[in-house]
Amino acid sequence: MERMRAVVTGIGVISPIGNDVQSFATGLEQGKSGVNHIRSFDATDFPTRIAAEVKDFDPLQFVEKKKALKLMGKNIQFAMAAAKLAVGDSGIKLAEMDPTQVGVVMGASIVNSNIFELAEAVKASLDEDGKFSLKRFGAEGKNQIFPLSLLRHLPNMVSCHVSIAHNCQGINNTITTACAAGVQAIGEAFRAIARGDAKAILCGASDSRIDPLGMVSYSLLGAVSSRNEEPHKASRPFDGKRDGFVVGEGAAVFVLESLENAVKRGARIYAEVVGYGSAGDCFRVTDPHEEGRGSVQAMKSALRDAKITVDDVDYVAAHGTSTELNDRMETRAIKTVYGERAYKVPVSSIKSAIGHLGAACGAASAASATLAISRGVIPPTLNYEHPDPECDLDYVPNEARRATVDHAMVNSFGFGGQNAALIVRRYVD
Repeated sequence: MERMRAVVTGIGVISPIGNDVQSFATGLEQGKSGVNHIRSFDATDFPTRIAAEVKDFDPLQFVEKKKALKLMGKNIQFAMAAAKLAVGDSGIKLAEMDPTQVGVVMGASIVNSNIFELAEAVKASLDEDGKFSLKRFGAEGKNQIFPLSLLRHLPNMVSCHVSIAHNCQGINNTITTACAAGVQAIGEAFRAIARGDAKAILCGASDSRIDPLGMVSYSLLGAVSSRNEEPHKASRPFDGKRDGFVVGEGAAVFVLESLENAVKRGARIYAEVVGYGSAGDCFRVTDPHEEGRGSVQAMKSALRDAKITVDDVDYVAAHGTSTELNDRMETRAIKTVYGERAYKVPVSSIKSAIGHLGAACGAASAASATLAISRGVIPPTLNYEHPDPECDLDYVPNEARRATVDHAMVNSFGFGGQNAALIVRRYVD
């Protein structure tokens, strides 16, 4: 059975360099950095005091006050905003469609519990000996906890709220594969449309972990940069003096439609999703496999699914975290898949500008790759100053590059050996 074609007709972005697709694209092309000292809480005593925070974001522009404050953490607020922006950018009239033919597939990650709220509840529930008392909890402790707090913290609430807001009664999935979640969400949406399971799907991912507990956790892993005196230079994928990633936050959402539905309503088409692959390292829960065997498999699967070869790929939107192990592994994996072509295809990482958006990083990279196709500009890898002998590809250093991009590959890899790759191409009738 011939599969349906899936095209991108709308993009919504909430990011550290801009809260709409235009400012996001312009920021990347101009080499803008969203990394700075943390402002959302006092990080004075933290080992890492920098992050890529979303700025000038007002959730009440997208969500009614009661829901925004009581039912939604920042990750859900970002997702709601990006989804609304994507629908507006697309021009799709969801209210005029059969709602059972419209779905939602969103990537999500660890959702913050309100640790301070819980601490107050436990404190109020201790007896005279300092032991937890269920009786006291029932009388006093529970009053410290918002009754629906659990619903703020479930990962599936991202897809849930987006679907309710847009009356999407069709396929509804949540992907929780760490930093691979955004690419996998788009990939699974692509496959659902290809099967004919939906005519339109809101897909992408959202994440926010810039808070005391999140920053301490990342520091304990030894994975984040401590270049606190030069925040704009801290995220430096593939650079010889990289010292870890910079935590970011935000969301990117696509309106992905069947080509038939998009053409019928005269939609503007950014690009077409044509290939998707995923694979597991089966190695360690933290470090990637040294030779990137899962990454290699994901890239090969995506190419095979798209029915193209490496010679067709004009740009690789890299995972490129700015950690020693990931950047070295990804470079090796690209060389394994691309052979000599690896030295001719541009590779760049937008994490140098927006930090690591966790579950949303792949969705943001997919947005940047789609924009590279439609705008003819490849975003740069910022802060590439010191060549690393083991990272010797064309990383589009420091300045955007004008280029014709007909096919782009998007890589995204996560803790636990999760690997995903997506192929996006220029739409041709």
